[in-house]
Order: sequence, then structure tokens, then C-alpha cells
Amino acid sequence: MTSDNDLGGGTVSSEVGAFSTPTDDILRVEHISKRYGAVTALVDVNLRLARGEVLGLIGDNGAGKSTLLKIICGFQPPTSGRILLEGREVHFSSVQQARAAGIDVVYQDLALVPQLTVYHNMFLNREPVRWPLLRNRVMRKLSREHLDDMGVHLPSVNVEVASLSGGQRQAIAVARSVYSENNKVLLLDEPLAAMGVKEGAMILDLVRGLKERGNVSIIIIAHNYGQVLEVCDRVNLLQGGRITYDKYSSETSVEELTERVVAEYRKALEERQREQRSA
Repeated sequence: MTSDNDLGGGTVSSEVGAFSTPTDDILRVEHISKRYGAVTALVDVNLRLARGEVLGLIGDNGAGKSTLLKIICGFQPPTSGRILLEGREVHFSSVQQARAAGIDVVYQDLALVPQLTVYHNMFLNREPVRWPLLRNRVMRKLSREHLDDMGVHLPSVNVEVASLSGGQRQAIAVARSVYSENNKVLLLDEPLAAMGVKEGAMILDLVRGLKERGNVSIIIIAHNYGQVLEVCDRVNLLQGGRITYDKYSSETSVEELTERVVAEYRKALEERQREQRSA
């Protein structure tokens, strides 16, 4: 049975069984909007993330997915609305502030320094120091332990990141965030972009492992719906700056998700054709 509920600024498919209560959620986004002058990127967005959950955030280019993640991680402020972390309203003026509160993000460009070693990148801007020296031996040991613990197998943590594959680099960026102090929420912005099948499978295994451990909640932006359904507990569809669809992965399909996006294209095409005829 399908029903549509108005959840603040959009019609959201609620074929998901029971919604979680606020006490179940590590993160809630309520009535978030974002405007850049005359351009509106997000419209009254409501999003929830349960403890230990992996949420897939999908939608066409320009739908507002990356903008929403940038607001959650403190990179940009919202125009209106609020963010609640563990039930408490939070206001972040920087990525560092959000990270200190337990929210970290891994962007497509990874923010790694190719000329530095794996272990230096693992502790970039968080290096343990015994003044005036860096504690390189400690960083090497912990990097090796953390990567092995997550199933990321590298020949050495002493090699430069520039010599590694895209999948290995992504794994290092994810591991660095996961093992940050007080990490609660991990935001992954297109971690599978421009990756081959083998490298993509490596990152999906990494997300799967994190979900099994259950000590960090994840929002992952992706375009491949099959990959999203494979690792995510729930899927949100963002269209035109609004979340229009919220469903458990077990209760939807690649075909249904594809049809919803294609329907949006059809609607846009019909509107453009009407405008052209009336011009």
C-alpha cells in the first residue's frame, strides 16, 4: 500500500513501514532551505539518520545532494532550518567544528596530499607530536592497525599516496574519518565516482564492514542505484531541492528508482516543449 505524506515542503513516499522516533536518530535535518541570491538549491528539506544506519541519497545532478552534505558538515550555513545531533540542536560555522562534534565528510577530491605517505595522510592536520617532533612511529603503527582492522590491505603505509589506486586512496580517506576522535556520522560524497568495478567493490565492502560494526552512521551520495540498494538500509530521493521519496532499500528496486528519475525528465521535457510552443 502506497501513501503520500506531506513532510515539509514536498510529497514524500512513505512506503517504509514505521518511521523512527527522534530518540532512535543520531542526526535529524529539519526544514532546511538554502538560497544563493535568486537561486534556491534546497527547499524545506527534512532528513533523518538512525544510529548505525547507512542512508543512500540519490538524485540528478543539481538536485542539491552535495549542498545538503555541505550544510550538515559545516562547510556552508543553511538559509533556514536546523540540524539536530543526538537530539540536540547544533550550529556549525566550520568543517572543523562539525568534525569536533562527530560529523566528518569525505569529498570526491578526497583532500589527500599525493606527495605524502599513507600514514601522514591518515593523520593529516591531526598529527600526534612530542615537541618538537612528529611521532612518526606511532602514526605508522596506528595507520597499519586501522587499515588492517577495516580490511584495507596495502603493501606499506610508508608509500606515497600518489602511487596508489583510486580505490585505495578512497579507502584511506574513509579510514581517516572513521578513526577520527568522537566520530559519529560519516558523509560520503560520490565515493564510487570514476571507479572501475573492482575498486568500487572494495569501497562497497568497506561501507558494508562499517555497517556491521554499527559504531558510525553513514550518508552516501551515489548515482548507481544498484550499488545504493546493495549497501544502504534506506534511500532518499532528492529532486529539485526537495526530498520526494523515503523508503527502505528492501522495499524498493532499481527499476522503481529509475522510473521516478525518468518521470522527472519527462515532466521537464514536456514543460520545455510547452514553453517553446507558446513562445
